[in-house]
Amino acid sequence: MKENVLDVLMYLFENYMNDEIEIDTDEESLRVELQEAGFQALEISKAFDWLEGLANLQESQPGLAPVNAASIRLYTAAEQEKLDRQSRGFILFLEQAGVLDHLTREMVIDRIMALDAEEIDLEQLKWVILMVLFNQPGREGAYAWMEDLVFEDTPVITH
Repeated sequence: MKENVLDVLMYLFENYMNDEIEIDTDEESLRVELQEAGFQALEISKAFDWLEGLANLQESQPGLAPVNAASIRLYTAAEQEKLDRQSRGFILFLEQAGVLDHLTREMVIDRIMALDAEEIDLEQLKWVILMVLFNQPGREGAYAWMEDLVFEDTPVITH
């Protein structure tokens, strides 16, 4: 099974987002469960590092200065390689719709760049946005809107 960090993160998010557990309090048992689910130890470690990076961003964001509403976000060459035009347009759409603000946009871009994938498609971007919004105080409405969008696009599998 060739899985990547985002697959591990999506698995964790889908299985634990409603359980309200503290990932770091029981990290070892989560690692074991993820290995039993077929994920490689290296990818699991990278996923936990990614989550730690997100937590660090969330702690450091409140002190940032506000941005002029008329400003435009320019993407670096590396960001443009990882985020295609459609993905960048989607981020802009979410900003204009009020789902993302400049702080959460930068957190999304940072977390995208922290993934070891060369390119991120639109569906993967939606998952990263959902994960970023999940623990953002005051962004519950944006999270709910994004959750509907992500799970609306997810095919339902019946047994």
